[in-house]
Amino acid sequence: MGQFMVFTDVSIVNLALPSIQEGLGMSEVSLNYIVTAYATVLGGFLLLGGRLADTFGRRRLIQIGFVIFALASLTSGLAENGTMLIASRAVQGFGAALITPAALAILTNTFAEGPERNKALGVWGSLSGIASIVGVILGGVLADTWGWEWIFWINVPIGLGAAVLAPRILPESKAEERGKFDTLGAVTLTAGLLLLIFTLGEATTVGWDTFRTIGSLVGVVALLTAFVVIEAKVASPMMPLRIFRLKTMRVANISAVLVFGTFGSLFFFASLFMQQAFGYSPLKAGFAYVPLAFSVAAGAGIASGLVTKMAARPVVMMGLTLTVAGLLLMWRAPADGSYVVDLLAPFILLGLGCGMVFVTLQIAAFVGVTDEDAGVGAGLINTSQEAGGALGLAVVATIAYSGMSSEMAATGGKPELIAEVHEAANHDAFLSGAMLGTVALLVVTFLMPRGKQSMSSAPAEAGEGPALVKADADK
Repeated sequence: MGQFMVFTDVSIVNLALPSIQEGLGMSEVSLNYIVTAYATVLGGFLLLGGRLADTFGRRRLIQIGFVIFALASLTSGLAENGTMLIASRAVQGFGAALITPAALAILTNTFAEGPERNKALGVWGSLSGIASIVGVILGGVLADTWGWEWIFWINVPIGLGAAVLAPRILPESKAEERGKFDTLGAVTLTAGLLLLIFTLGEATTVGWDTFRTIGSLVGVVALLTAFVVIEAKVASPMMPLRIFRLKTMRVANISAVLVFGTFGSLFFFASLFMQQAFGYSPLKAGFAYVPLAFSVAAGAGIASGLVTKMAARPVVMMGLTLTVAGLLLMWRAPADGSYVVDLLAPFILLGLGCGMVFVTLQIAAFVGVTDEDAGVGAGLINTSQEAGGALGLAVVATIAYSGMSSEMAATGGKPELIAEVHEAANHDAFLSGAMLGTVALLVVTFLMPRGKQSMSSAPAEAGEGPALVKADADK
């Protein structure tokens, strides 16, 4: 329930933005912050949320997260101006950052590594993929019927109800050893991630070569470097550096950055393509994603079974191949085409690929991770996904929109020429996404451990972690 609500809220505002803009009198620039405020805070606090869950109890963090999320949803719907709405969305993101890693850590602690955990993560992946699409559709329906406020208010009874039910349904779990909380590490890491994701989201607008962007990126490097130095010295680090000895986990997180960069840009530009080239209304564009949502669920189910038999590497490779193929078909889709002929097949391929890759990387990210570090492991893979989505959209948008201002000026305001400029930009975006997916495929092909042993662990000497992980780390 928690993950479904979190992922739904990532996309639910997209089709309601015009209604919000009209209702609150917001500018185009400030409207963008309704989306980025949530995503930035969510991505920035995921690792902190994971460590807090390990330290103080995962069920407790989920309950706190639900209450924060519900109250922030209430104030979002009550917002009388854009500033109040953006601030409420940021608080929503913080609540989501407490829910997501804690819920995933409970799941991985409940099911041991192997087929049972793989099935559970398959369900998790299916719900996450479906929730993202449901959010798009639900946002359009609620905004058109009850008003944009209800895209937020619908979360209030769900969040508060989940907080009440959590003690009756979920077991409590936390790390056995509780040292002094690593406050300095938490501050430097969270500040670094917040600045990174915010900068990536802004770079497309302000430019990559501006003092603002370059200075912010230097700040990111300084903060994250300081974090690593701190973690190497403190007795109870927020993120134990030993976790990076796990080769499968390392590759899973690197791949997640590239893969979610591909998916993050896909949904943004596919929505624009359907509205600009095919003339779809926002609501119709939302319903056009339904086959993709079912394909994500199917891909997740297929992957959870295959990964037990074949290991992570070949399953991720298959998923990425389908993803790249789908993007190349989107690249060739004509502006005067039809949904059935030109978009349905790519959407099915992309959905299958997304489901297979998402679930398999989630499984791979927990190979060899101990119970005491489950929250950190969950926070790390989710942070990689959020950062990847922001990075991918920033890079692809920069490529797609390079030179667009001069091209638009040359159209003389003629609708047919403007349509051609938009079509070219969208096609450039799909091709760039395919190239990003190809890079991810190469990373997985050459770096991810081969064989079924990469998806299971065996006891090792005390203090060393899983035996196979130690062997992987030495390769």
